[in-house]
Amino acid sequence: MSKSIKLFTLAGLLAAVTACAGQQEEEFVVVEPEPISQEPVYTGKYK
Repeated sequence: MSKSIKLFTLAGLLAAVTACAGQQEEEFVVVEPEPISQEPVYTGKYK
């Protein structure tokens, strides 16, 4: 095979490997929101 055919084959192989390595799935993270205000704490009957 000539050098140009080898070069094109190598370039195509490199492009294919690079394209496959670039496809990574993103993680979907759900974060629970914190409460805006806290509930009142029981401190006794007349405090």
